[in-house]
Amino acid sequence: MTRADARSSTPGRHLGNKEFTMRAISLTSLGLAALTALTATAVAGAAPADDAPATKPSRTASVHGSARVHYAFSPDDDIRFTIDAEAAPYSRPLPGLPQGLPTDARGTVSFRHVVAATGQIATARARVDCLVTGGGTATLTAVVTRSDVGPVGERLGFSVGEGRAGEPDRLGFSWGVANVDPEKTDEKGNVTAPRVGTCMAPAPFAPAVRGGFTVRHAELPPSPPAEMR
Repeated sequence: MTRADARSSTPGRHLGNKEFTMRAISLTSLGLAALTALTATAVAGAAPADDAPATKPSRTASVHGSARVHYAFSPDDDIRFTIDAEAAPYSRPLPGLPQGLPTDARGTVSFRHVVAATGQIATARARVDCLVTGGGTATLTAVVTRSDVGPVGERLGFSVGEGRAGEPDRLGFSWGVANVDPEKTDEKGNVTAPRVGTCMAPAPFAPAVRGGFTVRHAELPPSPPAEMR
């Protein structure tokens, strides 16, 4: 797959019965407790700032690129995504976690969907709040800041996988696959869609047919910077 003109592609999203249905999900009390304990342990076990060696991360995790993807449920539609995301560990304070999380990130995701049958166009833009990488794969989330098809404030999940041995890159997006909570139903008895939490996304199921993405992996920092301790 060629990555030429990757940055010139325009982003996309699915319409009709596949509209935004995700909701932002807060950390569970169990997760909060675990993360709080982890951060506290890291801080308590760290050497004083004056004694600790002055080190900087050798690299920063990131995802950059643009691509048109093939979506199996709308094979004729033109769906494009652009992602510019970089890790910013411990930069987003949360209730009970004033130092933030090691997966904190910044950047933008934008997408554009042109429905082949009608010519209808939908676009949206979202602010990245979480990123985690593993080799040539990445999972990130972003909160919608502008949209002409869904409400602002929704958190959406994305995943990226770099292709190997000539295979195309791939991308996953949270509203593109079934995401239901079998244990919860609405007033009509139908299953409901759970909210998307930070860094939650399906596997990268949609292959890129034009363009591509570059994933830069970096290990998660085990503790906040010295000035935050």
